Amino acid sequence: GGSIQDSGRNWTGVRVRVMRRVLASLRRPGSPAPGGSRWASAGRPYDGVPRETADAVVIGAGVVGIAAARELALRGRDVLVLESASTFGTGTSSRNSEVIHAGIYYPCNSLKASLCVRGRELLYKYCSDQEIPHNQIGKLIVATGPAEIPKLGDLLKRGTENGVEGLRILEGSEAMQLEPELHCVKALLSPCSGIIDSHSLMLSLLGDAERHKTTLSFNSTVIGGHVKDKHIQLHVSETKDVEKGLGDCLLIPQVILVPKLVINAAGLSAIPLAKRFHGLCHGVLPPSFYARGCYFTLSKMKIPPFSRLIYPIPEDGGLGVHVTLDLDGHVKFGPDVEWIDSADDIPSFLNRLDYSVDSSRSGRFYAEIKKYYPNLEDGSLEPGYAGIRIKLSGPGKPPADFVIQGEETHGIPGLVNLFGIESPGLTSSLAIAEYIASRFSNWHCSSSAFSHPHESFKPIF
Repeated sequence: GGSIQDSGRNWTGVRVRVMRRVLASLRRPGSPAPGGSRWASAGRPYDGVPRETADAVVIGAGVVGIAAARELALRGRDVLVLESASTFGTGTSSRNSEVIHAGIYYPCNSLKASLCVRGRELLYKYCSDQEIPHNQIGKLIVATGPAEIPKLGDLLKRGTENGVEGLRILEGSEAMQLEPELHCVKALLSPCSGIIDSHSLMLSLLGDAERHKTTLSFNSTVIGGHVKDKHIQLHVSETKDVEKGLGDCLLIPQVILVPKLVINAAGLSAIPLAKRFHGLCHGVLPPSFYARGCYFTLSKMKIPPFSRLIYPIPEDGGLGVHVTLDLDGHVKFGPDVEWIDSADDIPSFLNRLDYSVDSSRSGRFYAEIKKYYPNLEDGSLEPGYAGIRIKLSGPGKPPADFVIQGEETHGIPGLVNLFGIESPGLTSSLAIAEYIASRFSNWHCSSSAFSHPHESFKPIF
């Protein structure tokens, strides 16, 4: 085993492995060498590229991918996680509000609704059992004017239909008694909403997965794949070699993996990656849209103005600029919604996206926040961080549901695509993993998938 030093904590036992033996074979005479002739047409066979069999491969080491790997491993699969970054959770999983959602916002019978409610239950239990830092602090969704009051009733009805317990409408005076700095005319109280240390959650899930023989291969980018004999074969290269080819179309992979089960949990790049699976009908792929959200932090305030999460009425593309507390009591506001263009190309695989926070956006933040927090002082907001959300519906359209796509949709046994896993993805992560494992983990399951599951993946560090 190895160790990951992160945030002052030592997490022993998370093995970081890549295909050294396979990659070394590329340097034999006649083999395509990294940095050499690397380009191929879509229809050309990949002569000379080593092939390795695998049981279950999870693409992406965000919270959903890690949770899926853990659940599959707990059910006896030999799991390999491929992650293009040098560590886990560098994308959306580390650039969000770290909120445990109740399940209020999502249409009844949708995947978002059912997986959020189930995921919240699983998450609170897991955090309690594993001593993951979290706090069920509750949430107030506030109406700041009479025109917004009917929307609170709609949210109450929807949340109740989804099985969320404890919801109730508060008069403005009652809500402001709970939160003296708040201004509102009415509010919806959600007592089961909370906050979580997502990094500690991912560390714990990784530890569970590793103890059940999951292998992690960081700096390993899945650049595409092809369908052969009705199964997906994955094209994999070291990230450093992929970086050399930025701007070009098709890399020759350094290794081709032939798995029995593939979970495409690549987050922002899940749809771009699926478009590079030759033989997969693109007609089954949903459209993709991207929204950047910026967060601003509250500076020079030792005591947080609120003890609960404060959310406005949802807006187009998001839940509005809301107040989030972290477990250290720090306050952040956000995210806003900025629709952005993102090409379906290799840079998106490597998370080479613009996460900068434009300080000039604070003007809109002040205007939105002061509707429910009128005592916010000018000049008190500082740029924090930004996240990018993948969406399956564009501006002005109703939010789309999660898409968990298996053989019944695309006709390829052993391939599961996870598309549009935005909020409440963190809350839903354990439920998504449970859903995947229950529906798909028996595909071609064999205890002899690897007689020695780690032989082909030698440590590089």
